[in-house]
Amino acid sequence: MRWERLVELGRELPGVGEGTWYRTPGLHVGGKFFCRLKEDGRSVVFRLESVEEQEFLVTAQPHVYFITDHYRGYAAVLARLEALRVAECRRRLESAWRLRAPKSLVRQRERSRAGVSPAAPARHPARRRSPRARPRRSPSGGR
Repeated sequence: MRWERLVELGRELPGVGEGTWYRTPGLHVGGKFFCRLKEDGRSVVFRLESVEEQEFLVTAQPHVYFITDHYRGYAAVLARLEALRVAECRRRLESAWRLRAPKSLVRQRERSRAGVSPAAPARHPARRRSPRARPRRSPSGGR
């Protein structure tokens, strides 16, 4: 995997843009970064949901994922670009993207995966209003 290919995969997600994060290229959604190239140019940082997820990934796939002392205890993981495959990269990107994306974009992504047109409004059942909790005011404004 190369950074340029990772960016192409990231751009498949709604609202993803490129920018600079800690003086290195990164991907963001809604102004919030979720992935960046490390200074060494050979690894990337992905945001994670939890430190437990970090521990799981590093243990399950040590040839791909690792951490440094700087990231210990922080919900992020480093990945070696040369070991990262397309399917795994897509999973990491989408997972990190979901953590940072506005809810409207997440819903849009879910609708598009379900085959619903992104332009179609979400359907909500009709809501009944409860009786007024406040007393009515008289037209003269008195109480």
